[in-house]
Amino acid sequence: MPATTVSASPNSKSKIPVRTITNADADAALREGWADFMDMRGDLIFVGLIYALVGIVAATAIMGGPLLALLFPIVAGIGLLGPVAALGFYEMARRRESGLESNWQHFLDVRKRPSADDIAVVAALLVAIFVAWIFVASGLYLALFGWWEPPSIGAFVTRLFTTPEGWALIVIGNAIGLGFAALVLGISVVSLPMLVDCNISAAEAVSTSWRAARANPGVMVRWGVIVAALLVLGSIPFFVGLAAVLPWLGYATWHLYTKLVDRSAIRVRCD
Repeated sequence: MPATTVSASPNSKSKIPVRTITNADADAALREGWADFMDMRGDLIFVGLIYALVGIVAATAIMGGPLLALLFPIVAGIGLLGPVAALGFYEMARRRESGLESNWQHFLDVRKRPSADDIAVVAALLVAIFVAWIFVASGLYLALFGWWEPPSIGAFVTRLFTTPEGWALIVIGNAIGLGFAALVLGISVVSLPMLVDCNISAAEAVSTSWRAARANPGVMVRWGVIVAALLVLGSIPFFVGLAAVLPWLGYATWHLYTKLVDRSAIRVRCD
């Protein structure tokens, strides 16, 4: 079934139109993102390796220290910051779509976009959500494990899977994390690519993103599961897989944005 545009309500004529799409459209976005990645894999892997190295350094610093118990929430929280990490890939995708030169040197050109200040606002919001998740995860850990500092990751994993408080941490922590992930998905699935693409406000972008997510609940849930699974797979081998996963998802999210939003209504504000 082709994508259809969702009309705004009578009292919201100025709202940017969004479309209802299908799982086939989301799959097409993934395929298109992969094709873009393969065409530019040299430039994209070069940039993606930076994130992999950051992950390795952060994990090494945490391992064996007092923050060991936060290793899993931090790794899980990568998905909350993924849209921010992908900003440069959105810019490269925009340039590629426009027929402009697009390579790793343009990764930071996102800071030159007309909506750069609004991009910073949404990025700061996602960072704040990530920090809130870490605080909530820390509070849950303290409530269940007290001030216990695991002597090693093996000791922590053993207690996690062999004690009632460990299983409570897993179940409750995942439930809370799911709520944070849904919040970030609703805020960012459209907003950041749109801000890179067009000169609009952060409020307009986030509102459009929420409406796009609400118009496509099933597709968004499935998309979120796919993104989470790919991020986990990319993180398992010492974060090295993120060098490919992040660029792929960045381009795929750009293509998903172009399917979710009727850009003809705001073309005059995009370049």
